[in-house]
Amino acid sequence: MPAPAHTIHYTYAEYLALEASSNIRHEFLDGQIYAMAGATPEHAALAAAIIGLLFPHLRGTGCRLYDADLRVRTPSGLATYPDISVVCGPTERDGEDQNAVANPTVVIEVLSRSTEEYDRGDKLEHYKSVPSLRQVLLVSHQDRAIEVWTRGGD
Repeated sequence: MPAPAHTIHYTYAEYLALEASSNIRHEFLDGQIYAMAGATPEHAALAAAIIGLLFPHLRGTGCRLYDADLRVRTPSGLATYPDISVVCGPTERDGEDQNAVANPTVVIEVLSRSTEEYDRGDKLEHYKSVPSLRQVLLVSHQDRAIEVWTRGGD
């Protein structure tokens, strides 16, 4: 099959219009819009269990827990929906997108076979561009393992 003559590049405003009218979620990066796959029941249950475990520990800390319905936008340009996000202190909205948070403190991704490479690679690099982010947790659904990436002093 021949390659397309050109790639269509969308603006962020066009992405937001699609998100507002769509019943599925999409990621946005570099003018491209990517449909996000639905989660398996096991994936969803693991994310829910993590939220259940974290909720009582965050009460009274000034931190708020969010599920996968919260859009996060990174300074590197990625708009995505982490499985779980924590924001400590006041929520900062993205300048172009009042429904996206720009200051997560912790992001948790439950890994799946189809997204594990992306979550560990490019997506993690985009998360690292968020100045407020202190930790990224990658939770394996296959093994009993959690990888924790913690921002150092530099």
